[in-house]
Amino acid sequence: MKWLELKLDTSPAGLDPVSQLLEEQGITGLVIDDEGDFRDFLEHNHQYWDYVDEELMQEKQGLCRITFYLSDDPEGYHRLAQVRMALSQLKAAHPEYAPLLLTMNNLEDADWENNWKQFYKPMEIGERLIVVPEWEQANTQGRIPLILNPGLTFGTGSHATTRLCLTALEETIHGGERVLDLGCGSGILSIAALRLGAEHAFACDIDEKCVEVAYENAALNGIDRSRYTVRWGDVLSDQQLKAEIGGGYDMVVANIVADVIIGLSGQVRPFLKEGGLFLCSGIIDDRAEEVAQRLREAGWDILRTRQSEGWFSYLCR
Repeated sequence: MKWLELKLDTSPAGLDPVSQLLEEQGITGLVIDDEGDFRDFLEHNHQYWDYVDEELMQEKQGLCRITFYLSDDPEGYHRLAQVRMALSQLKAAHPEYAPLLLTMNNLEDADWENNWKQFYKPMEIGERLIVVPEWEQANTQGRIPLILNPGLTFGTGSHATTRLCLTALEETIHGGERVLDLGCGSGILSIAALRLGAEHAFACDIDEKCVEVAYENAALNGIDRSRYTVRWGDVLSDQQLKAEIGGGYDMVVANIVADVIIGLSGQVRPFLKEGGLFLCSGIIDDRAEEVAQRLREAGWDILRTRQSEGWFSYLCR
């Protein structure tokens, strides 16, 4: 089936009345993009981001847009005509809602949930690992396969920060270790540690979806729950989670963002055994020195610095 994708640009004052107009025409499932909401999200969620792409900022600048969809058939075009007439009347009565510009694209019906998979291919990491999507076949050529289905919620492992961590794990895990993965997402790092020979891993994330996804990925790699524990919660504030995590780990890995790593720097030590390692990544280049300094202030020695594509990781003791 084909669809018409309609984008309607209006002023901030016009968002609510235009949305109501569309709903009165029987059009629901509206997608609203608003610069104010975008900037409000950024302002109140600093802990989840360090860098916003300039192109994205430009795209959102001055944006008040409503996107909706109609079927590409006579019924859809009839409804579109009704919308245009109603918009014409609204614009005449309320010029402050301008521009009320309506643009249209024709879209083929697609399997949106699975379409992205065509872009996710096997990926060699360092000397020993190869990340293989669940739906792909790969010639491992003697490498250790890490089978992954991240779903739409978590990353695929292709981001530079994840590759930096996987490279560090490959060089550091020699067998029998206990590993703690903070901000685990799909579980890729802790599962990689287990595939490389770690004895046990504990993984957690603030997104509760991590539990199902990480356990499913562990199962794809033949890892059962006797070796792998996944929980969700905020390790910075959840005392019950901290108690369950316990201590005595050989390594803590955190691929998150700079502010969270800074917050963790003073709280990670109790999780580690004497001489244990703290591997942190997800640090954008313009905050790398700041994070390094805060790590040193918290008593960490930075043993190895890695960087790729403007991102940094630190291996600390």
